Amino acid sequence: MIEPKEPLDQLTRTPLSFTTGKNFLTPDKIRLYDDTLRDGEQMPGVAFSPEQKLQIATLLSDIGVHVMDVAFPAVGASEKKAIQLCVQAQKEGRIRRDVEILAMCRAVKSDIDAAVETVTSIGLPPDSISVLILSTLSDLHLKYKLGKVFLKQEGLDEREWLDKSVSFYRDANIKMITSAIAHARSRGLRKVEFAAEDASRSHLDYARRWTEACIAAGGTRLCFSDTVGCLTPEAVDHYFPPLVEWTVKKGVELHAHFHNDLAIGAINCIRALSHGASHAGVTACGIGERAGNAPLEQVVMILKTLYGVTLPNFRYDRLVELRRTVERLSGIPIQPHMPIVGEGVFYHESGIHTAGIAINPAIYQFIPEDMVGGQRRFVFGKHTGSAAIEEVLRKHTEPLRKAGIEITEALLKKLIDQVKTIREEHILHGNAEESIRSHYASYHALGITEEQLLELALNTKA
Repeated sequence: MIEPKEPLDQLTRTPLSFTTGKNFLTPDKIRLYDDTLRDGEQMPGVAFSPEQKLQIATLLSDIGVHVMDVAFPAVGASEKKAIQLCVQAQKEGRIRRDVEILAMCRAVKSDIDAAVETVTSIGLPPDSISVLILSTLSDLHLKYKLGKVFLKQEGLDEREWLDKSVSFYRDANIKMITSAIAHARSRGLRKVEFAAEDASRSHLDYARRWTEACIAAGGTRLCFSDTVGCLTPEAVDHYFPPLVEWTVKKGVELHAHFHNDLAIGAINCIRALSHGASHAGVTACGIGERAGNAPLEQVVMILKTLYGVTLPNFRYDRLVELRRTVERLSGIPIQPHMPIVGEGVFYHESGIHTAGIAINPAIYQFIPEDMVGGQRRFVFGKHTGSAAIEEVLRKHTEPLRKAGIEITEALLKKLIDQVKTIREEHILHGNAEESIRSHYASYHALGITEEQLLELALNTKA
């Protein structure tokens, strides 16, 4: 490898020259809000045991996240056990004391009571955890998903559902969420997040009224959710400056929770932080329902390398380790070209690229592999050039010398020809089709299919 005589930032125009002047909080005030264990588990086929959740939670703590959404305790015993294992591990020092362990609840008293009793039943105080109480800002959700719930709340007949105005449902929604927040505070919970599902398709006038009511009831953090992943950077610019005024500047935290249906969850999350949002909602490798959530590794590396925001005490060098752990415990292989942590993102085959890498990796790699715990390798095949072969051979000059083999142009040419011949034979006689079939068969086997459910129903007596 050749070290340039000139500084790299003189030889290349750095991204930081384009990204100054943003309104990020100071790095020590930015919080990583990890949803791998709860929202990430909503990815079809993914199911973590309580012990696996603890394993991932411990690793996330070591890496440096600040909030962990661990489970939905009202669902059942397994979810409660996951929270109990995590808070006990925190008490024992295996999870950092400054990590916030969170449980999800619907805006009903029984869900909040289930969360509280999950920790009090093992002798810990209610504020050992925080809670997220789910609500919505979307008129579509208010009337057509939750309408009958609100009618029941108000003691009205369900037959009035479609005739009631949107304003009725907006008012009923505020009544429900504020009552739930007040109940949570009365049960001894100090940190109460109020979550606005489908907020990215809502109206700001209602968002302000809802937010102010939630804060007045005792809410401590607003979760703005792009539930269907349709937010654009321009829409972030529309929503977040006023949201920051209503929350962060008044001492209330603001959580940007974005889904990744159009592959812009990470950059939208960065955009929200650039307006002053305090919490970045992420999951490891972006796992989650449909196309997943904003990927943790992308958010932290975009912040660091493109915006110059390095998070204190964050272990960037363990991101590949996190990917491998999540793959192993979820049963879902991550695509090899997944940005930053994919198995193949630091592999090089093309002769043009490998020649540049052999001179200096910065020619074709913006991110050094050791920054994220990756490994740079040459892969030899159809597009291989002599530079990569020579670099690898020179790492092994001793065994070659003992065998009487000298690294020459003639040897390199023969090896290139052999590599390409072998690769072409693999194309003709390989098992690529079978590998893909096996991969998807394994993926579909992670959950219960519709056909299997029908068979269960046919064999189950009421």
